[in-house]
Amino acid sequence: MSNWNASSWRDKPIVQQPTYPNRDELNKVLNELRNYPPLVFAGEARSLKGLLANASEGKAFLLQGGDCAESFSEFHAHNIRDTFKAILQMAVVMTYAGGVPVVKVGRLGGQFAKPRSSDSETIDGMTLDAYRGDIINGVDFTPESRIPDPQRMIKAYNQSAATLNLLRAFASGGLADLNEVHKWNLDFTHQSEISKKYEDLAEEIGKSLKFMEACGITSSTHRTLRETDFYTSHEALLLPYEEAFTRKDSLTGEWYDTSAHMLWIGDRTRQLDGAHVEYMRGIKNPIGVKAGPTMDPDDLIKLCDILNPQNEAGRLNVIVRMGANKVADGMPKLINAIEREGRKVLWSCDPMHGNTIKSSNNFKTRPVDAILTEMKQFFQVHKAEGTFAGGVHLEMTGKNVTECIGGSFVVTEEDLSSRYHTHCDPRLNADQALELAFLIADTLKEAQK
Repeated sequence: MSNWNASSWRDKPIVQQPTYPNRDELNKVLNELRNYPPLVFAGEARSLKGLLANASEGKAFLLQGGDCAESFSEFHAHNIRDTFKAILQMAVVMTYAGGVPVVKVGRLGGQFAKPRSSDSETIDGMTLDAYRGDIINGVDFTPESRIPDPQRMIKAYNQSAATLNLLRAFASGGLADLNEVHKWNLDFTHQSEISKKYEDLAEEIGKSLKFMEACGITSSTHRTLRETDFYTSHEALLLPYEEAFTRKDSLTGEWYDTSAHMLWIGDRTRQLDGAHVEYMRGIKNPIGVKAGPTMDPDDLIKLCDILNPQNEAGRLNVIVRMGANKVADGMPKLINAIEREGRKVLWSCDPMHGNTIKSSNNFKTRPVDAILTEMKQFFQVHKAEGTFAGGVHLEMTGKNVTECIGGSFVVTEEDLSSRYHTHCDPRLNADQALELAFLIADTLKEAQK
């Protein structure tokens, strides 16, 4: 680590970055951000690392979910609350029906930047810079909107700070109390079979809580019944922003990215000699790396060497994103390489990104059946290999959107246009996410036998 510092990534090849037209303004904004308070603390990131170490050993399960890309226009307390409640719903289903503790990590409070398949976009003969997320430029297809603006980083920080403040209040202020489990259900989910299944489970939990109360165990005497631990994460894509929040911990002298508890490297930015890998190797946060169908087993081992040289449990999360029906071919060779070399990683499944299609009416969407299939295959492969399926990584929302097709309360291609709100990729709504949670819970329960 002697040759690493918070800006050493600048000497490496870099991809997926905007070109700011005014470098002086960019530097002014970055200098301002360096003096801003951290969004999270090093001790919290260390606590999360310990929980993820348990998940890597099958003693817990990681639930990581939230927006594809947060936006300035949809920033509202109700949206944050509803996504938080949807994650609580999923977690209580997995914990109660699946029998393992669930580590809750949101794609919230900083998930603003998005990698793109092309640097530009052409509509009706006009070509502009691609939209890279609200932290960089605007979604409107106009020359003015698509110019990268460094002032957006300050707005993203302020929105992240407000989001973190509200999430902390929700986690410790009563909303997460298990006695409120019935109230976590969102209004629109009352019309589905999955919601009925959740209500039945909530009734069982209520009976258990009454028994525990009779034994003297109540939410007023036990924090874990009235509060929850909730962490934040985002893709560490815009490295100038991440560098500005890289701070030395006063207790350990180690460097942490204080913009989130957990960061990850995308499938497009995991080059062994690249800037993103260089930056991430030096921070002590728990980190993730996306592994798509093109991930070579030898490269995965090399990434472990670079990102987790001390082979520390809970440090590195391999987030597999193969696509339905590709998991059985692509994942065993990765697992075998990790097991052969004795590397400690947490395996989690991203069943979203490998299953994106274009609908007949030209909407980008994801079939829920394909998402469920990839999740099932992820568990099946781990069972066959004798390893632990440790987590799930989802793009989801608590809003009643129609972006992914299928599910028990069926969203059709014709429905997509009614509530298609995402700025980038399609998200599961709360009903569809809950359906996935029950599938995961059943699989976890089976693994306990």
